[in-house]
Amino acid sequence: MRCGPLCRFLWLWPYLSYVEAVPIWRVQDDTKTLIKTIVTRISDISHMQSVSSKQRVTGLDFIPGLHPVLSLSKMDQTLAIYQQILTSLPSRNVIQISNDLENLRDLLHLLASSKSCPLPQARALETLESLGGVLEASHYSTEVVALSRLQGALQDMLRQLDLSPGC
Repeated sequence: MRCGPLCRFLWLWPYLSYVEAVPIWRVQDDTKTLIKTIVTRISDISHMQSVSSKQRVTGLDFIPGLHPVLSLSKMDQTLAIYQQILTSLPSRNVIQISNDLENLRDLLHLLASSKSCPLPQARALETLESLGGVLEASHYSTEVVALSRLQGALQDMLRQLDLSPGC
């Protein structure tokens, strides 16, 4: 007798019935841990030791600053901007941080879906495309300012996650 896909599905059914969803508190804890990891990675970059996140550099105004109150959608948009900036930089220092930002955005999407928040897809950053010359001419300054501001933004996000942010 040939069962095919139905027999295989019925054979897997007992195992599938025991699968449980990941508790949302665990997702929130993983999110906080990843934020702390990214902040530590930024701190470990040697040329980041003496930089202020409030530093103003002409031509780099497209890099987001600090936000006192962040919703999950605003966090996602901010991370999308930083991720796009970091992927455009030639430095090896930012590759893992950029990958971590992608994972962090995925965790934020899970948190948002647990609250039934519709997170819109982050819009592409048009200003980055037009500022390719600025990025190439001053990639070191861009890296320093972007990582410094990202570190501050992540610390704000960590505080907001303790307050259970809205959509």
